[in-house]
Order: sequence, then C-alpha cells, then structure tokens
Amino acid sequence: MSRPESSLGNTLRAWRARITTEDVGLPATRRRRTAGLRREELALLAGISTDYLLRLEQGRALRPSRDVVAALARALRLSTNETCHFHLVAGLLPPTPEGIPQQMPPGVQRLVSRWGNIPVGVFSASWTLLSWTSMWAALLGDPALRRPEERNLVRAVFKEPSDTEPSDKEPSDRGHSLLPVEQSTAEFKAALVADLRITHGAYPHDEEFRALVGEAMGSSEEFRGLWSAPALGSRLGGHKRLRHPLVGEISLDNDVLKVPDHDVRIVTYTAEPGTPDEEKLEYLRVTAAAQPVLPLSPG
Repeated sequence: MSRPESSLGNTLRAWRARITTEDVGLPATRRRRTAGLRREELALLAGISTDYLLRLEQGRALRPSRDVVAALARALRLSTNETCHFHLVAGLLPPTPEGIPQQMPPGVQRLVSRWGNIPVGVFSASWTLLSWTSMWAALLGDPALRRPEERNLVRAVFKEPSDTEPSDKEPSDRGHSLLPVEQSTAEFKAALVADLRITHGAYPHDEEFRALVGEAMGSSEEFRGLWSAPALGSRLGGHKRLRHPLVGEISLDNDVLKVPDHDVRIVTYTAEPGTPDEEKLEYLRVTAAAQPVLPLSPG
C-alpha cells in the first residue's frame, strides 16, 4: 500500500501517462518506454523545472503553490472535478469559480437537439432558461415571448402577484410561464431554494446571482423563510399534473438531470407509454410549430 504522502505523486504520474504529445500539440517521437508525456515535456508545458516535477512525483515536495497546481492542471487538460481533486491532494482549497456558467456546452446542445419530440429546457445553476425545444414551448408557453430577465425560474415561482394582475390567469398565453402554476407547490419551492443554496456555496462571488437572491428576498416572504430554513428540501422533479388550454389535464413525469462539469440542469417532461397522456403530448407535438432548439446569449 502506498504511503499517504505519495498520493500527490501517484496522481500526477497517472494523469501524465494518459496524455499524448498529439493531445498537447507536441511533435511525436518514435521510441517511448512508457505511455504518455515525458516528465520534461509536462514540465515545459507547465512552465516549471523538470527537477521540481520529479520531486513532486516522488513525494519529496508535498506542498506546491496554487500557481503551480493551476499550471499543471491546464497542461494535463484536467476537468473541473479533477482540478478540484488535484488541489485537495496538494493540500489546497479548490478554486472558487467567479461566475455561474451561462453557456450551453456543445455536447448538451447536441443531446437536446435530438430530443425534439419531448419538452426539454436547459437551465443554468441560477435557474435561468438557456435553451428549449419547440415541445417545451408547446407545453409550457413560448419563452421567446418573454424578456430575458423573465426567463428565470426563481422570478417566475416567487413573483408576488400585483393588485392589477388577475389571479385566475389562464395558461393560454404561450409566453405565460417557465413552469406551470401547478408546479409551484411547497415541496417544489423548498427543493428549488435548496438547490439555490448549493449554487450560492459554489459561486459566492457571482454578483448577478447575489442580486437575484436579494431581489427574491425583498419581494417574497415565502422565499425568505425557505432561504433561512436549515432543511435541504426534497428533490426536484417527480410526477406532475398540468392544465393545458388545448389538451386539458395532462400527467407527466418531470426529471431534472444535472451536468456537473458545466453546471446546467436539463429538465424534461415525458408521458407513460400507452396512456392518454402520451396521446395528448403527441397531439401537442403535431400542432407545435417546427422550431429548433434556441440557445440564448447571457443576459
């Protein structure tokens, strides 16, 4: 069993072994005794000495600086989770990202584009809608008819009704909501705020997110209570019963899938096969205008 102090060296050697010269744009050489980059190649890419890298891998240097860890992480093409792990084994706190990602990663964009027959919406960690399918618009209202700041789920769920706003507003307006009124249950709200607290911990320096929370705190007593509550709340998603102006009541399974490295949430609605709800969803698909997935720019 390896000694605990050698875990940093073992990790570095394993990551170095999986990177090829082609991966980092270096010329390939014919003879290599081991797979991956040579030690001097990685040191060159990271801008550190080969001797220091050797001491790190042998466990003779145990506390690299934050700059050295960041340089090695870039040279080794580490993912976000791997970079966090690298900091931990080096005895450092993981880096705190400056802001919440507001872009759709290409892989998620390709995935969602193949789900055109079901309602799919992609949200940022602050629950701002980034992209949606035409079926999402057919089921829940067209987000394109709303201003960008109105495409945030926190504002949609915790908006206090004004004196002039009718309380019995029907969901016939295609831009009426990001999620139907029936979803705004106590359980759903608690789960949403619990997820927002996780986002707050991950992005403490994001000014837009802090402003969003401040806005919700100032406008909703219910949000203030949930934000200060110690309970984490239940999971997002579950079985939802909705009202639709064209098909009436429809029951759907609502799932929320998280993409950790890019920190987006993929929200889907599906019907149980062979049920009237599946037929209603198919009717909406046929009647919906053929629209591509709409990626949005931040803000």
